Amino acid sequence: MNMATTTESAALAISDGGTIAAASKLEILDVKGNKVAFGSIFESQKTIVVFIRHFFCGSCQAYVERLASVPQQALEKADAKIVIVGCGEWNPIQSYAGKSALLLPVLSPGYSDVLHPETTQFHGPIYADPSRALYHALGMNIEKLEGTPAGQERRGYLTKGAFVNAMQSIWKGPLKHPSLIGKQGNISQLGGDFVLGPGPQCTFASRMQHTEDHIEVRDLMKKAGVDAG
Repeated sequence: MNMATTTESAALAISDGGTIAAASKLEILDVKGNKVAFGSIFESQKTIVVFIRHFFCGSCQAYVERLASVPQQALEKADAKIVIVGCGEWNPIQSYAGKSALLLPVLSPGYSDVLHPETTQFHGPIYADPSRALYHALGMNIEKLEGTPAGQERRGYLTKGAFVNAMQSIWKGPLKHPSLIGKQGNISQLGGDFVLGPGPQCTFASRMQHTEDHIEVRDLMKKAGVDAG
């Protein structure tokens, strides 16, 4: 088995029940800084969990915008939901979501807050894992700053060039919210996309190999059994 095949296998490895059970006990933070057991998010419902890089990452914001376009009816039909986790402090969640975020009461298990963000138009919950213990527990151990490798096609959610994307990231992040500098999370941490639950089970995993490597939204929805049209 060559190095490329080994790397791909690790990126797509399904976390076993024991790994998910252990990760379920780890705590993450909601938009108010409250501790939430990770397992409570997918205890009773299939959950698409997207681990972004850091809260200032423009590429991940573009990805979350695509996630926001998935019809709610399609998710409900598949009895699934989408959750975002970032590796920074909990403080940037509100601004990442948008200044006019609406915090609604808990309507179902795992929904500690439902956000209506201006930035991404994403309506689901967003959490923070500042220790990155959860990232590491689920095999997201790569740290790098390189984007799409030369000769490899960029993902479809990346509609802007690298320079424009970088400028927008700086504007939406540190320039617009200077008080959050240092709280966005480790800028070299890579994320990943998982389909978890109900209960301690993982049916799909895709760990990023570079900074622009989230799986295409249509493919992620297909893995979760969501007919997004």
